[in-house]
Amino acid sequence: MTDNPEYTPPKVWTWDAESGGKFASINRPIAGPTHDKELPKGAHPLQLYSLATPNGVKVTVMLEELLAAGHDAEYDAWLINIQEGDQFGSGFVDINPNSKIPALMDHDTGSRVFESGAILLYLAEKFGAFLPSGGQARTETLNWLFWLQGSAPYLGGGFGHFYAYAPEKFEYPINRFAMEAKRQLDVLDRRLAEAPYLGGDDYSIADMATAPWYGALVKGLLYDAATFLDVDSYTHVNRWADAVMSRPAYQRGKMVNRAWGDEAEQLRERHAASDFDSRTWDKIKPAGDDT
Repeated sequence: MTDNPEYTPPKVWTWDAESGGKFASINRPIAGPTHDKELPKGAHPLQLYSLATPNGVKVTVMLEELLAAGHDAEYDAWLINIQEGDQFGSGFVDINPNSKIPALMDHDTGSRVFESGAILLYLAEKFGAFLPSGGQARTETLNWLFWLQGSAPYLGGGFGHFYAYAPEKFEYPINRFAMEAKRQLDVLDRRLAEAPYLGGDDYSIADMATAPWYGALVKGLLYDAATFLDVDSYTHVNRWADAVMSRPAYQRGKMVNRAWGDEAEQLRERHAASDFDSRTWDKIKPAGDDT
């Protein structure tokens, strides 16, 4: 497994739409919409447009946790299929000019909120939940929330891309990002040796943000890389992942806007709590639909 020694970068880079591997069809070097498409709107003030990637799961877990805690946080969750380019529709781009899921509209305030960490912080402040109101605990929670926002791209766009999705395997980038993924796991393991949760004694938005990435990684749910990264050696991360990911609200949240895997675990749209019982894909899938 060696890099191609013949490649020399051109003086001016130009886009090759055929390159890029699995995600070539949705990658492009410009912003803005590619087509006109209005977004649907449901009955609730909170309208989420998302997909159950780790960044999407952060937000649906938060919403389900808010509801479980008794907050008036009912929401509609609409599927944005990034493989089909839904994120480049004009309505979605109006909410998130960066064309990435998730995106949230709060019709109570007229606020658009994009970037998953910003959505978690917005909801925590709106409902006064899962974020300490002040002091060292608040600072520590925000430290780890922003650590995740800065670190996860190395795991997803770095390690995950070159290890699992790139059209060719190259030793240098896989080694580079495997080293960084393991360094990050060690950072988490050392923190979680000191406290039960990332912010301290209490479960918070920092844990909700991090578990869909690093929790899923150590539980063998990302990139089929558990053995390669020796994830069992991170005992404190594993203990924490078990605690967070076994929460009922986490189990519900990871189902929302999911469009792959076990059909009984796919709630492609969510408009009411009862949908978990009545509208999973195994129950409503049209006859002959193999998607």
